[in-house]
Amino acid sequence: MSEQRIGQGMQVTMHFSLSLENGELVDSTFDKQPATFKIGDGNLLPGFEQQLFGLRASDKRSFQIAPEQGFGQHNPQNVQVMPRSQFEGMELSEGLLVIFNDAAKTELPGIVKSFDERQVTVDFNHPLAGKALTFEVEVFEVQPV
Repeated sequence: MSEQRIGQGMQVTMHFSLSLENGELVDSTFDKQPATFKIGDGNLLPGFEQQLFGLRASDKRSFQIAPEQGFGQHNPQNVQVMPRSQFEGMELSEGLLVIFNDAAKTELPGIVKSFDERQVTVDFNHPLAGKALTFEVEVFEVQPV
């Protein structure tokens, strides 16, 4: 029986962890059930998927991906200053997650960076934008979808 290798259209069951360059852990399944993903369905970062190609069950790897293959570079145009009146009745704090709907009713999450009585500065960049990411994976199962 040939060992299935990870490629387009394969379903992969694995443990993974994601951490920042400073070692701060962002997400991990190592203390939970392994995660199952379908390669190519758009749920995984393209740079992460590319690193998985060719791996098979029982492989363990650690790799780093640059911001361009992760959540992109931090874009200053995604930081918006909005009138405080748009936050009527909200108790604001720095780091607060706020969610807006755009014209297509898509949710746009943003983080409050600063505020005063007149205006609120909200950063709509992904919190991991501009960061190099380190992944560790342990593959359990690879099979065609």
